[in-house]
Order: sequence, then structure tokens, then C-alpha cells
Amino acid sequence: MLPDCNVKKDELAKEFSEEIATLVESVTKIGALKFKDEKEYLAENHRKIFIAMAKDVRVILIKLVDRLHNMRTLQYQSEVKQTKIAEETLEVYAPIAHRLGISEIKNELEDLCFYYLHRDKYYEIANLVEVRKTERDSYVQQMITDISAMLDEHQIKFRIFGRSKHLYSIYKKMTTKNKRFDEILDLLAIRIVTETELNCYEILGYIHWKYRPIPGRLKDYIAMPKMNMYQSLHTTIVGDGGNIFECQIRTEEMDSIAERGVAAHWRYKEGSHYSAKEEQRAIEEKLSWFRDFSTLTEENDENAQQYMDVLRRDIFEANVYVMTPLGRVIDLPSGATPIDFAYRIHTDVGHSTVGSIVNGTLVPLNTPLKTGDVVQIKTSKQSTGPSEDWLKFVKTAHARNKIKSYFLKKQQENRAEYISKGEMLFKEECKRRGLDEKEYMSSKKLDPIYTAFSLNSYDDMMFAIAAKSLSMNAIMDKLVDKNHSILENLNRIFTKQETKQKTKSKSGIRVAGVSTMKISLAGCCTPVKGDPIVGYITKGQGVKVHRQDCPNIAHEKSRLIEVEWDDQPEKTKYSASLKLYSNDRNFLLTDFVTVLSQLKSSLIYVNSEVQEDRIHVITMMRIDVDDAEHLRVIIANLKKVDSVISVERTIQ
Repeated sequence: MLPDCNVKKDELAKEFSEEIATLVESVTKIGALKFKDEKEYLAENHRKIFIAMAKDVRVILIKLVDRLHNMRTLQYQSEVKQTKIAEETLEVYAPIAHRLGISEIKNELEDLCFYYLHRDKYYEIANLVEVRKTERDSYVQQMITDISAMLDEHQIKFRIFGRSKHLYSIYKKMTTKNKRFDEILDLLAIRIVTETELNCYEILGYIHWKYRPIPGRLKDYIAMPKMNMYQSLHTTIVGDGGNIFECQIRTEEMDSIAERGVAAHWRYKEGSHYSAKEEQRAIEEKLSWFRDFSTLTEENDENAQQYMDVLRRDIFEANVYVMTPLGRVIDLPSGATPIDFAYRIHTDVGHSTVGSIVNGTLVPLNTPLKTGDVVQIKTSKQSTGPSEDWLKFVKTAHARNKIKSYFLKKQQENRAEYISKGEMLFKEECKRRGLDEKEYMSSKKLDPIYTAFSLNSYDDMMFAIAAKSLSMNAIMDKLVDKNHSILENLNRIFTKQETKQKTKSKSGIRVAGVSTMKISLAGCCTPVKGDPIVGYITKGQGVKVHRQDCPNIAHEKSRLIEVEWDDQPEKTKYSASLKLYSNDRNFLLTDFVTVLSQLKSSLIYVNSEVQEDRIHVITMMRIDVDDAEHLRVIIANLKKVDSVISVERTIQ
């Protein structure tokens, strides 16, 4: 690192070369800029490195080796720093090593992170592996002897050896797939390395001729390489004595790439003329995802944290592989749609999308894509641009950011119109609350509001109101804090209404000045006692009480009235709808019901559905609760249930 050595870039370039100096500068941390917190600082550092990587992949290779050295010497750091560095490594550097196919570094990084983050589990699995090591080694050696004799008989050149699965991958299979240690099939593993692709298929044929293969476990990554250039044949067979073995069959070059990924590319270039640009182009041809990564970097207009979110979700976690009609493979996260695909091709393609064809059939734009789908995007020059509805179903952060940027740009172009709309909405709100709009639209009254919401002017505030990036309730709350005269106005209003009876519904709701109108809770957002609420005057059904954040009344300002929970309502049970996202496992629903029973809540409705990945499950349930605090406690305890990833209230 240049700052660590107190050396300037031009000095380094003079001593070595401009190329070396640029590489060192690219992996140097940002030190001169000021950041609001450490998270922003780390995100900016990572973005700097990945942008440099898009121009020269050697930057990340240097950084990965540097990080591996840091992890190997992590015992000399404090426990807090050990945890922080290990989390960063597992979140950022191990995934990029995997995407570059450098399993040698990726596996060691993951195991070291596993040790520092989950030490008890690390030792537990290490002990399980060690206990059966002698027995397992004897099975593997016998299988090696038998296969070697068979291949020698057919005069095929090869080398064969047993391989061990690294501890973190065992831990991941046990947790994500809810498997016991003895259920993991590839603990007994053999690798066969030969000369040609033809030899690979020939060896596979002989192995299947002698041993019974397990159905569904044959994978041909030679014909269909992984996105990180990995190539190999995988098959799982039943050996003598009923032992199950995973066999990997590959060529020497495939084996080198499997261990070192793009780093193996330079091994075959040693001694020849090297061109950084030519090598970068060759890698982009081999790594189809790298082209997408480079495009994301070139189009990048997000802040550092948004940029890292895009990489994590759209690149590191991509596990659905679809193709263009010309055969280009695009990798996307689970649940991605044709709109996500279109924006991955290019921003302009996304903006002008009007339809999609998947496997020759016209499908809706919100159709989830599956691995192997061939996707064609229909565009039109007459397109009016993306729809705001797309934001409800797109899965990639890249597509979401591009759609939001489009509408923000449109809003800025129509700024004057938005400011006028904001003024109108503000005046309506003042009128609804019984305030003098002329008094409260003066700069003197509103100056403190600009500061509170980091706005620069009156126009900025009115624009934010119209663009819905600033809540009217939030503005009024600040005005109440700053201007006691508002309280006086409200007191005057309520003084006039003192003689009017406040009516109370069976749900414990009071409405000032209303004594005969029917009052009921809205079924869409199911408010419970303690939630911030607002009343909506319906046609023929009285007042429907909604949560203030309910999107179904977001545009109904003129028909909203103030309502409040009664201080001492009749004993009432409220209905609340929840969505739980979790890993699938046995007795999951039983555990949910147990939690509800312990917290004295009844289950009204439940529906649990396993997702396409066969790993995750979404559970929709409706429960009864006493109040908002009761609901908060229930949600907190449901989140603690093993395998649960998230719990949230839903609005229909």
C-alpha cells in the first residue's frame, strides 16, 4: 500500500513501471476522503477496487492474495477486529474468488472465516470429519485401487487421488439444506485427471459400466461450463460395500482452472509477450458474467453502498442462468424477471421494453425466469419508458436503481410542475388541519423544516412533497414542534367540538364530532390498537380505519379524517397478517404454532409454500393479537425460530 510505505505513485513507477504503479495504487485504500461511518468507508474502498478490476482483473488477484495473508495472520488481531475482517472477507472477497473460479483461495478464505465467526461449529465439524477419517481413507484408497486397475486395463493415461471437502462447505450444506453430517453424499470423493475431453467421457462410461450411478447426480460441466469457467464431469456412484462416492473427471487444464480460475490463465502465458488489454479481453470472453460486471461498473451512478448492493445481489448471489437468442449466458438472482434480464443487457433496452418472449412463448414481464430459459426482449422506439409497477416485481438492484433514476430524472425535468403540485398538497393539508395556509407557507415558518430534512429551499421541499420522498405527516410533526401556535389552533378546533359527542366503535376507535356513522377496521392493512391510524370516509360503508402507511389510501387526501384509539376500549382481539421467509425444514410450522401458543395468540389462517429452489419457504399467516405491543413481541419471537430469515406484516 502506497501510504503505508510513504511512497508516491511516480516514485514507484520510476523504480518499477507505470503498470506496476497503477496496480499498487488500485489496491490502496482510500485515506484522504471523509466518510460518515465505517460502512460507507468500506463500501467506497470496495467500489474503488472493483472498478479497477473491471479494467484489469489482476487488481483483484493481488487483493485476494493480500486478504488471504491477512486471514492467515488474523490471530494477532483483537477479537473485535477478527470478527469484522472475517465478516468482510466472507461477504465480499470469498464470493468474488468463487466467481473468478479461484477455489483454492476461496476455500481457504471460507474455512478461516468459519473458524473466527463460528468457532464452536468449526471444531464440531472438524471432529466429525476426523473421527471417520481413517475409515473413510481406507474406503477411498480401495476405490482408487479398483478404478486404477480398470483404467490401466483400457490403457488410458490418468492420475487419480482422493479429495477432502472443506469444512465451511459441509457446514453450509448442513444448515441451508438441513442435512445431517452423514447425509452429505460427497464426503467420499475421488478426482480423476486425464489428457483429453474424449478421455473424460470414456472414463465416465467405464465407471458407470462397473458401478451403479445414483439417478439425478450426473452433471456435465464440460459441455455446459459454470459461469466461473469451471469444467468437469460429476457423477455419484455406489461402490463395493454400499459406500457412496462422488467422482470428478477432468483434463489437466480443467483441473488447473478449477483450482486457480482466471489466475491459471497466466500460467500458460509465461515466457510469451504479455498484453494487459488482450488478456482482459480474453477473460471477458471466457467469463460471460464479467462482461455484465464491466457494464454495471461503466454505467455506475449509485453511491458506494448502492454499488456494493448491486454486486452482492446481482453478481455474487446470481444462480439462475438464462440465454439470449444468440446463446449469450446471463446470470441473474433467483426470482429475476424479463425486466431484470433487459436491464442487464443494457439500460436503454430496459427502458424501451414492451414485451418478452421466453422459450418461444409470449409471457408477462413479471414472469420468474428459470435456468435454461431462452429470453428475447421486445422493444419499441415509441415506448414511453419504464412503468412504476415494475418496481413491485424486479429482483436485481441494478434494474431497480435504473428505473428509480429514470423517474427521478423525469421529475427533475418537470420540476416546476412538481413544485406547484407540492404547494397544492401542502395547502390542502393545512386546510384539513385548520391552519392558516398563508402563515405556514412563509419562509420564516418553513426555514427550520429545510434544515431538519436536509433540504436547501422552499422549492426543494415542495418538490419532495410531490415526489412522495417526504411525508406530509413528518412535515406537520416538525411544524408542531417548532410552532406552538399550531397547538393553539388545534385547541380552538377541539374547544368548538367539546359539546359534540365522540363516538366509539366496537374496535375501540373514536372520531371527533361523529356520533352515528359506522366505524370499522380496514381488512387490507389490518390495524391493531397502538398503530398510527387514519380514517377514510367510504361510500355507503361509513368510516374505514387504515394504518397511516397503508398504500391503498395514499392518494385519498380529501376523504381522510382524524381518528384515534380509545383509551379504554372494550376487550378486543385484532387480526394481523404476517409473511415469514425461512429455510425449509421438518416441524417448522409446529414451531410457529408453539410460539403463538406460548404468547397467547390464536392462528386464524396459515399457508406455507416451498419455493422453486427447494430450500426456502414462504409462510403466510393471520393471527389475533391484543395490541401493537403484543404483535411486536410475537414478531420478535418468531424471528428467533431456527431457520427463519425474516418476518414482516403484510398489506393486501
